Amino acid sequence: MRKYAWIAALVVATDQLVKALARQLNETFVLIPGVLAFTYAENTGMAFSLFSGRPWLLGLLSAAAICFGWLILRRYRLGALSRVAAMLMLGGAVGNMLDRLLAGYVVDMFEVLLFRFAIFNVADAALTAGCLLMAISLLTKPGDWSERSNGSKRESV
Repeated sequence: MRKYAWIAALVVATDQLVKALARQLNETFVLIPGVLAFTYAENTGMAFSLFSGRPWLLGLLSAAAICFGWLILRRYRLGALSRVAAMLMLGGAVGNMLDRLLAGYVVDMFEVLLFRFAIFNVADAALTAGCLLMAISLLTKPGDWSERSNGSKRESV
């Protein structure tokens, strides 16, 4: 997985950079007419503002989910698609966790104008893409999920 860690790092860096830009702009403007707008929002909850006002709890839950995911995934020799998916999810989880623990809220900025939908950020998009890729991997490439033998701690790259 180390070979793919740059993906998670890139997601976190891009997410934090775009969030810093959003904080500076703190306004709304259309990116793609009728499709997508840049709208500054502060979310003290998680998806769709669930558990609002509990950033420390959500930050700790994010950290627990990251640890749990790592414990599960280390049992398998993952293929390339699954590794990319895992790194996208890791980067997204870390990006939002940092906001929750450091600022007490997550900055969101992308608003879909085609239909009523939650405002989201780069980390959310990476998490969603990672989950989609992981589902595709599980459904179409079951061989990518070979379980490690008990003594094997190193992964083949």
